[in-house]
Amino acid sequence: MDAKDVAQFLKSNPQFFDQNPQLLESIYVPHPHGGRAIPLTERQIVSLREKVKLLESKLGEFVRFGEDNDAIGEKVHRLSLALLGAKDAPAATQALHFHLREDFSVPHVALRLWTDDDVAADLRDRAESMGAPLCGPAAGNPFLPWFREAESHIRSIALVPLGQTRTMGLLALGSEDPQRFFAEMGTLYLRRIGELTAGALAARV
Repeated sequence: MDAKDVAQFLKSNPQFFDQNPQLLESIYVPHPHGGRAIPLTERQIVSLREKVKLLESKLGEFVRFGEDNDAIGEKVHRLSLALLGAKDAPAATQALHFHLREDFSVPHVALRLWTDDDVAADLRDRAESMGAPLCGPAAGNPFLPWFREAESHIRSIALVPLGQTRTMGLLALGSEDPQRFFAEMGTLYLRRIGELTAGALAARV
């Protein structure tokens, strides 16, 4: 009989240790973290403790994610109120810049609407083909010149198309942190900010 046969026997006979309880105390196995040998029952306790620690760690992650999402949701709510209260398009734009800078810590913001005369046709086509916010490195990004004098300092960019049924413009967010806007990041809140901005400006242009 080899180890595989023993494992199969115990699996097929779960009552074995109930019928032979003295074996639980007499069988010794290596401690999972080295050192002395310990009884099988103590080894089970160690395993359970490790599982509990892992579950506690994952629970802590879920709590932190929930708290982070609540904080971002509150910031989006404040931005929504500011855009709703803006009396005209310049005021809405000013409110957008303020909240992105103060609440979301985005230092560089560029906003272009298709009513602007300085939006090149190829950039407009690119924005209209996005369909959703895009994030990634700034190097080589065709929208990087929109940040003007800050262009050389920006290392990552988020591009947010404005509009749902049709694109009316593009919101570009720039950061000097290469990891602030990365390709795999979630874009749910960026999309919501884009929808809020488009709605506020469409009603006031």
